[in-house]
Amino acid sequence: MSIQTTGSQPAVISDLRLTAGEPYPLGATITADGVNFSLFSANATKVVLCVFDQYNHVEVAQYILTHKTHHIWHAKLVGAKAGLIYGYRVFGPYQPELGHRFNHHKLAMDPYAKQLVGELKYDKAIYAYNIDDANADLSLCIKDNAPFVPKSVVVDTKSIAAIKIAPIKRELNHSIVYETHVKGFTQLHPQVCEQNRGKFAGLASPEVIDYLSQLGVTAIELLPVHAFVDEPFLIEKKLTNYWGYNTVGFFAPHPSYLTSNDIREFRHMVSSLHQAGIEVILDVVYNHTAEGNHLGPSYHFRSIDNASYYRLMPNEARYYINDTGCGNTLNINHPQVLMLVMDSLRYWVEVMGVDGFRFDLASCLGRENYGFDPCSGFFDALMQDPVLCQVKLIAEPWDIGPGGYQLGNYPVVFSEWNDRYRDTMRKFWRGDDAMLSEFAKRFHGSSDVFEHNGRGPSASINFITSHDGYSLHDLVTYQAKHNEVNGEDNRDGHQENFSCHYGVEGETHNAAINTLRSRQKRNFLATLLLSQGVPMLLAGDEAGHSQQGNNNAYCQDTPNNWFNWQKIDWQLVSFTRQLIKLRKQFPLLCHKQFIHQPEALFDNGIAWFNKLGEPMTKVLWGEFHCKTLSVIVTGNLLESDIGAVPENTQALLLLFNADDTQHTFNLPELTHFQTWVCLLHTQTHIDEQSMADNPDDQYRLPSRSLMIFHSNFQGVEHDSH
Repeated sequence: MSIQTTGSQPAVISDLRLTAGEPYPLGATITADGVNFSLFSANATKVVLCVFDQYNHVEVAQYILTHKTHHIWHAKLVGAKAGLIYGYRVFGPYQPELGHRFNHHKLAMDPYAKQLVGELKYDKAIYAYNIDDANADLSLCIKDNAPFVPKSVVVDTKSIAAIKIAPIKRELNHSIVYETHVKGFTQLHPQVCEQNRGKFAGLASPEVIDYLSQLGVTAIELLPVHAFVDEPFLIEKKLTNYWGYNTVGFFAPHPSYLTSNDIREFRHMVSSLHQAGIEVILDVVYNHTAEGNHLGPSYHFRSIDNASYYRLMPNEARYYINDTGCGNTLNINHPQVLMLVMDSLRYWVEVMGVDGFRFDLASCLGRENYGFDPCSGFFDALMQDPVLCQVKLIAEPWDIGPGGYQLGNYPVVFSEWNDRYRDTMRKFWRGDDAMLSEFAKRFHGSSDVFEHNGRGPSASINFITSHDGYSLHDLVTYQAKHNEVNGEDNRDGHQENFSCHYGVEGETHNAAINTLRSRQKRNFLATLLLSQGVPMLLAGDEAGHSQQGNNNAYCQDTPNNWFNWQKIDWQLVSFTRQLIKLRKQFPLLCHKQFIHQPEALFDNGIAWFNKLGEPMTKVLWGEFHCKTLSVIVTGNLLESDIGAVPENTQALLLLFNADDTQHTFNLPELTHFQTWVCLLHTQTHIDEQSMADNPDDQYRLPSRSLMIFHSNFQGVEHDSH
């Protein structure tokens, strides 16, 4: 029933008729004769559907949803079509001290909206309370926020899913992940047409895909692409949330990443990347929303049903549990909120075509009332879901809540960002003492962390750098963070980065320092791409990208933070390509199961030696000041073969010198691996083809360098009897 008609186009609205509709599916769903609307709210007293003019976004009609099934308010708007702009006004008690913050003066976005239109305009009206009132959030603001907030749009999802995407069947142990940002990666690309720069279409451009293909990465992991908004405190400082960890829509692509209002652009991007053999993984934020703490704005959940959607403090329901550091925590323990998240994940797989997810602050998602539980409702729901259990699932295994650090404790379907790998490799190559044993464990794939529940090396997402922290160039250029431009007096960002500037803070013209820094970048890249586990490369690290020492560049949407295509270290890019080529050439670098000592002659194996070529012992592992080590990894060249055979058995030998002085290495003596060919080293950039056999069994390894050798199986001596 229409209860109000205003605006410039009432004739269009008068053609629409309201019927009871259905409670499922939730959100706005196109039917044969209209659009079904469905919204969950357990504590509301009335729900009103608001329709807006498509041109001026002015409210032109309201419809009361009179039918409610199991706390789900629903109706069908007969005659409505795709493109209809809408929102909700939800009535109920405004009692913050009891956890209720209903305010029908505030238009709420549909939590299931597949598309949002209109930008957030900062105004006092976006708050449910009077921000100038002495009673703060205990006061009630009656100013309409509709002119200042994005609106929801009805979307025809069938037309999106109809776009063909070639499937990619690649196991995670063979993946090479490239973490990047939709806008930052393409905004400065000179060959991408201007209207596509910084957009999904830019990532789909042939020039960008060609770069990724030649580099050799197999998957891109995109920083958040769910619709997000800037925090009010950033708006006041004239900054923006560049990274995007401030979600307002779990189904809608971020509007500014679209070249037009057609969200099919996202699936077209996935389709183009798949044609090049590149998967798409999304960094998703289901732990909190953009509404912040009790003094934050009101966009959707807060005015739809605050007490259901958020985790509130026991006995102090005015305040939010803040296990995220972002002001609130989504109440994923609630069945309807869990359904919302699961529906969102399936939508991005089945309709938008993505290949997996990286869960931001994932410990929040596994926390029950009594604490973190690897058998939590969310994890169980994922593991039994026939769609989601087959995609790539990656956890950021920590948050700031109680017992939040859970590296190694996630269910078997998960891989995890391994910060112990990151910190260990940084300290080892910096030259810290007593790092041999820890280095070997991380290089081996962190079996001490992940093997206990039957997972293999691919459970470890290895990384040296990520969006959160220094870039690789800055890791070897700065010893202190330089975040002054963030406007927080350099208090933000990681305090301990395990970095080193090697004599001068920041950029320098000192040739010796720059040579050492370049070598260290190659050492880090080589270690990352030759370790067991799944390597994740931060976009730009292969090209010498710098953030000018900022280790928390979340609010820097500037050319200084974008990938600079005019200033690329092509020698470093070429070196990275060679490393990726090596990783793909030798499956023994991507073992599916953890390898220890070979049980039979041709089995996969890993063995460690000191610089004299002697097997490592407990005493040798404990040498406090030793910074040299070598390892031999063996395996079958053709992983698909059934059974190992001599002609396919290969070995790689790596020599590590993290000391600041030169060391002489004796190559280990193995019965069936005697002729070693140097494939690559980090002292200088050298083409694989130019490397020749070296008959000597000794190599002088310069300070802070790494060498990679290869050997074929030499044959088996047969008993003459």
